[in-house]
Amino acid sequence: MGQLNVLIFSATYGFGHVRAADAIIEEIRVKEPNAKITHLDFGSFLSKTFNTVVKNTYIELIKYTPKLWGKFYYSTSKISPDSVFQRFLNGLGRREFVKIIQDLQPDLVICTYPTVAGVLAQQRLKGVLAVPLVTVVTDYAVHSQWIHPGVDLYIVGCKRVYEGLVARGINPGSIRITGIPVSSKFERKLDQQEILKRLGLRPYLPTVLVMGGAYGVLGGARWICKILSESSLPVQSIVVCGQDRNLYKDLDSLILDSKNPMVRFGFVKNVEELMSAADIIITKAGGLTVSEALTKRVPLIIFKPIPGQEEENTIYLEGIGAGQVAKNEEELKRIIFDLLEHPKHLERMRLSAAKAVPGRAAEQAVGGILQLLERRQYMHKIG
Repeated sequence: MGQLNVLIFSATYGFGHVRAADAIIEEIRVKEPNAKITHLDFGSFLSKTFNTVVKNTYIELIKYTPKLWGKFYYSTSKISPDSVFQRFLNGLGRREFVKIIQDLQPDLVICTYPTVAGVLAQQRLKGVLAVPLVTVVTDYAVHSQWIHPGVDLYIVGCKRVYEGLVARGINPGSIRITGIPVSSKFERKLDQQEILKRLGLRPYLPTVLVMGGAYGVLGGARWICKILSESSLPVQSIVVCGQDRNLYKDLDSLILDSKNPMVRFGFVKNVEELMSAADIIITKAGGLTVSEALTKRVPLIIFKPIPGQEEENTIYLEGIGAGQVAKNEEELKRIIFDLLEHPKHLERMRLSAAKAVPGRAAEQAVGGILQLLERRQYMHKIG
């Protein structure tokens, strides 16, 4: 194989799609150090106004009217590829995509965002895109937006998604179960006690990591922090506020008066270290956050999962025994104190995570992608 030329599309509607793309890129560079890799944002191919409206609407829906988002998610979960809605989506940015493909002449195209996969799958069927197209599904659920005739290979996180794709008519031979790709830094075993000391926290004290998401979509985050700050059980907390400046500011007095150690951060780039320091994570059920936590073997509590993909990811988590869901404040308090009082329950959840997610997902995903490319190139030579 000569110099590999790869084109990857993700989207910044949340950061999970970008993190999955970055994990794939990182592993490609390990296997193919000389590869030329172009990573593009789907939203940059839309008009600036349209992209801003879509992104802001999505964030506002999941933050303030999650039930409305859930209705939209489930109402579109089984639409057919030839529906009016799907044809509209498949036209978004089409000319620009075709031009960039013609300019870059990639050997393969990888998508970690479903809408762009649909646009390119249509071009694949028309012969405009003549190279393999790979879709990396970044949730533990099946939705019609991930399923497109014309995709050559699906990278999926678990058997549940594999079976869902097959039930929707996808050839089993074009699906590879690898786990959702996460950066190799989540695979490395870090010294929990050393990290706690560096954060100014106490070694060997049970540690809870509260993650509000990049856009601060964890409702009730301040209330969660208050419960932890007032706990009569030994506990300390790490709070990641993301871009939620109001939450960050609101914690001023709470941290000052807290009976228990508590530190906070805004947007961070060392999530793998904070997860390594934690014994429990309280968060939303984004596909990449769940995958990173499972890779680190840290039990999860999902608080008030947003209807839609987060709700589906939570079902997966509960099913494998690595997470619990709290639908209200009372359930959350009960779960937190139960896990703090019974370390054996935490250990059982850690073992469940290790069993369900063996690790090295990005390595396996890229291995499957390169095998696909080699097969195609071989068939082209003999064909």
